Amino acid sequence: MTRTLLLVDDHALIRAGVRALVQDIPGYTVIGEASDGAQVLETFSALLPDIVLLDLSMKHTGGLDALRQLKTAYPKSKVLILSMHTDPELIMRALESGAHGYLLKDTTANELEQALLALSNDERYLSPAIAHTVIKQALVRNQAPASPVAHNHNLTARQLEILRLIVRGKSTREIAHGLGLSIKTVEAHRSQIMKRLQIFDVAGLVLFAVREQIISLDD
Repeated sequence: MTRTLLLVDDHALIRAGVRALVQDIPGYTVIGEASDGAQVLETFSALLPDIVLLDLSMKHTGGLDALRQLKTAYPKSKVLILSMHTDPELIMRALESGAHGYLLKDTTANELEQALLALSNDERYLSPAIAHTVIKQALVRNQAPASPVAHNHNLTARQLEILRLIVRGKSTREIAHGLGLSIKTVEAHRSQIMKRLQIFDVAGLVLFAVREQIISLDD
C-alpha cells in the first residue's frame, strides 16, 4: 500500500529536494504541494493525503497557524514538521499543537524513512538531533518541585527503559534492535505505556518523564 504525502514549503528547491528523497523511499509518493500555510487546508481537503510534511517559516501563513487550522478541521490528520529551526520553544509549540513528528531539513533519506514509517504506524517521531533540546526545554518549563505523586506511574522496568528511549527520539525499530526485542513487542509496550499514562504525544511524554525524574539532561 502506497502512502500519500503533501509537501508544504515556500521554497520550490526545498520541495524538489524532499520530493527527490521520497522517490527513493519505497511505499510513499508525493501527490501534492503547497507554497504557503494558507493553502494547507484547501489542498488537504482536495487530496486527503496520509501525511503532511510541513515547514514552519513561510511568508504569509506560518506552519504553526496552518497546523492548528488543519488539526481543528481534521483532528486525525498526520503532520510531520520539516524545519531548519532548532528553537526549543518553537519545537514544543509544534508538538503541543498536534504535530506527530519533527525533523530538521538537513535530514537524511534514512531518517526521513524512519519518520514516515513511524507516522504510518500511528507513532510519533522526534529527530534524535533535537531530542536533547526538547528535554532541556521541558526542564525549563518544569522547574517547580516534583509533585507528591512522583514515581506513581505503575510502569514496569522494561516500560521505563522503552519510555526513556522514546523520549530521546529513538524509533520503534531502533529500540527493538537496541534491546533485542521484536518490533511488535516494542509497539505493544509503547501502547501500554501511553494507555497507562493517558498521554498520547511526544511532548506530553517528555514533560512526564522530566517531572517524574525518569530522564534528565545527563541521561
